Amino acid sequence: MSEIESVLVENRVFPPTAAQAAHARIQGMAGYEALCAEAAADLPAFWAKRARDLLVWHKPFTQTLDDSQAPFYRWFADGELNASANCLDRHLGTPVERRTAIVFESDDGQVSRVTYKELLARVSRFANALKAEGVQKGDRVILYMPMGVEGVVAMQACARIGATHSVVFGGFSAKALQERIQDVGAVLVITANYQMRGGKELPLKRIVDDALAMGGCDSVRRVLVYERTATAWDKVDGRDKGFAEALAGQSDQCAPTPVDAEHPLFVLYTSGSTGKPKGVQHATAGFLLMVRQTFEWTFDWAADDVFWCTADIGWITGHSYVAYAPLAAGATQVIFEGVPTYPDAGRFWQMIERHKVSIFYTAPTAIRSLIKAADSDATVHPRNWNLDSLRVLGSVGEPINPEAWMWFYREVGHERCPIVDTFWQTETGAHVITPLAGVTPLVPGSCTLPMPGVDVAIVDESGQDMPKGSGGMLVIRKPWPSMIRTIWGDPERFKKAYFPPELGGGVYLAGDGAVRDVKTGYFRITGRIDDVLNISGHRMGTMEIESALVAKTDLVAEAAVVGRPDDLTGEAICAFVVLKRPVKDAADGAAIAKTLRDWVAQEIGPIAKPKEIRFGDNLPKTRSGKIMRRLLRSLAKGDAITQDTSTLENPAILGQLDQKY
Repeated sequence: MSEIESVLVENRVFPPTAAQAAHARIQGMAGYEALCAEAAADLPAFWAKRARDLLVWHKPFTQTLDDSQAPFYRWFADGELNASANCLDRHLGTPVERRTAIVFESDDGQVSRVTYKELLARVSRFANALKAEGVQKGDRVILYMPMGVEGVVAMQACARIGATHSVVFGGFSAKALQERIQDVGAVLVITANYQMRGGKELPLKRIVDDALAMGGCDSVRRVLVYERTATAWDKVDGRDKGFAEALAGQSDQCAPTPVDAEHPLFVLYTSGSTGKPKGVQHATAGFLLMVRQTFEWTFDWAADDVFWCTADIGWITGHSYVAYAPLAAGATQVIFEGVPTYPDAGRFWQMIERHKVSIFYTAPTAIRSLIKAADSDATVHPRNWNLDSLRVLGSVGEPINPEAWMWFYREVGHERCPIVDTFWQTETGAHVITPLAGVTPLVPGSCTLPMPGVDVAIVDESGQDMPKGSGGMLVIRKPWPSMIRTIWGDPERFKKAYFPPELGGGVYLAGDGAVRDVKTGYFRITGRIDDVLNISGHRMGTMEIESALVAKTDLVAEAAVVGRPDDLTGEAICAFVVLKRPVKDAADGAAIAKTLRDWVAQEIGPIAKPKEIRFGDNLPKTRSGKIMRRLLRSLAKGDAITQDTSTLENPAILGQLDQKY
């Protein structure tokens, strides 16, 4: 493979302030390097020490890493513990039991609070309700829930009795839900009658009914329904039961069930996969250890912090840094039901002020949409709220382009909050490359350096290391505790997809391209390997072209770049662009397109000029804000849209993207 060319240059560096460095758990880059050296000297001993310090064991482990059947690695395999006990019971009898665990704000702005002691009681009652329905250790339970306390309670209750949960995002279609129920062999489904998003009631129970009616879900014995709204729902006699009925008379005492360290805590299906759904299986101990450790190191968490991760529990971020890590650490966190633009695009800033959030963790997609809103309406600019409580900002989900990074840094963090640009995946379970707040000097658009104990490299197709400054494939060379254990029911697909034999069979292939800076050694993600464009023999990552477009801050709010076949150049660059002002007519559109092509040529070079530019009010996104690039590829090629579009926030956007410039 010829190297992936890196064309963006970023020279801005933001070292930690004295106050940030003094607060940090790790003492400067010397402390970070000491941890990395400790891990390099003896990786199993490094993680064994932290597993003993951070987790509560029912039966202590004696073997740390079993690599005898690589790539099916096993961590702490002869130990026993319970994830729910590590998140809740461990705090009983300490001051943390009286601490607020969750501050919940509903779509309409109502606020409720739950302490750790109250949360334990609620989880125990729900766990007893599951047991009353015959759910046993090792059974699989599907959650199709709104964002809220009930979803976290249900996840924790499954873990408490040793059942494996599989959460399906509440925007997926009935067909997608049916495939996941069928694949995992779920015995029970937990859902709600409706969910509230943006002032609207959206049906969940009806979609569950449709999914089960498709057939192949005979394993499901019961559907439990949380009545989120007063609206009536269709009850299937003998199968459906409301929460009130299921919880009636249940005790708030339920002893946690010890499970093996390698017991499957959850199966989470990766979004947008083609063909059969790909169920990523995570083990209890390794996952819990790394999300707890990375939560403390990355965010420099302290007991007086108020943490807010805006991710839904339907995604890995909502598992790792909502449902588990904050609770294991004893943190106070905010959980939000709604969307960032309802009732207006000042909602996030209003909530930060109201709840005195100190650590704010969100996605670049949300940031860019709020930049666009603030540019067009000064009343929703973050300057209108008091954000002085903020101490650390975080980015997750995709690489954040440098200009969005700078806006986040200036307008939200007031140039005093470090931004931790975290790189990780559903499969890695926890952060693997990220700045550490108060420790790592920051570079806009760079996820900087690997987490201590994670051996990251950039290689070519034969597994040879690429020199700094040359792009290649991102890999992790040694196992880490929170790594994917297998694809549910498909071990061969697991080996082929993540541990290809051409890389040695024991090296994890992340599926992303990356480059390391020649001076700093920092990593920068250049996009998915399958998003690398081959333009006249030049291999270029789409992320860099997108960043160049968005850097035209007076015109562009957001951009997505894909390739399509081209007889002359092999592939042609197609850019889908959201502008900060409407296109007046065809002539205006053509003029803007020329301006953007000239800009990209100036920023990167003529080779990167988009051959085709299309404009829309937004990009096709799921309700969680994920850009559906497969749809954009189909549009660029002129193919009919055959993929499921039911998860799109606004399907009408597709109709806007026909006009080419």
